[in-house]
Amino acid sequence: MSDTLLGGKIALVTAAGSGIGRESARILAANGAFVMVTDRDAAMAQETAEAIQAAGGLSASSAMDVADEAAVTEVFARVVRERGALNILHNHAGIQIGGALEQIDAGDMRKSYEINVVAQFAACKAALPHMRAQGGGVILNTASNAGVFLDKGMLAYITTKSAVITMTKQIALDYARDGIRVNALCPGWVDTPFNGPYEAQLGGRAALEKVVRDLVPMGRFGRPEEIAEAVLFLCSDRSSFITGHALVVDGGECLAGGSNSSS
Repeated sequence: MSDTLLGGKIALVTAAGSGIGRESARILAANGAFVMVTDRDAAMAQETAEAIQAAGGLSASSAMDVADEAAVTEVFARVVRERGALNILHNHAGIQIGGALEQIDAGDMRKSYEINVVAQFAACKAALPHMRAQGGGVILNTASNAGVFLDKGMLAYITTKSAVITMTKQIALDYARDGIRVNALCPGWVDTPFNGPYEAQLGGRAALEKVVRDLVPMGRFGRPEEIAEAVLFLCSDRSSFITGHALVVDGGECLAGGSNSSS
């Protein structure tokens, strides 16, 4: 384990039971941070924490539903109580609801906003007093490259992910003088179960793989560990003069316009 970047830092990652969230927790711990692994699925969160510990890192886990604002506030306060600080928050939880205007209803849009926007807002709000009191911190909100271009048939996802980017920029502006950096991570196609709704919309795995080959200039999915390298950059002092930025990590997909794609 290396502690050159994040030694002594306390981090919390949401939706860290699998995929990008799990790799985020792992790379932060591998670089010296204590990581509180949270997920709606307590068993998956524990599995991530145990993997970190088996590799020599420092970690604990907690079940946490990001839609429960009171629970989020309590978990954050407990981390600060037990560990003395909250230096890094990676807000990774999100949902993907596919469909164009006539294929979704207001309930779908509300659910998308509740998880993709309001839950991230609530976590930022819960972290703010702790970070301000300690003189600073880092918040990383996961958005998507789908937040920087338009995409056929993904109205709720596009709308909420672009909202995350705007929210991130506004919070960054409001709290830069408090030493709090706030950035957005915008992954492209990463091969995780999160793609399930869009895969179903396309008609199966083969169709999804064709979309990736055709629309991503690099011609492939990204790997969760590749996205985790961007997480480490944005959560460490390697990016100490960067705030309010949306970092796209998508194999060049946004350069090609992104039509009929999502992440």
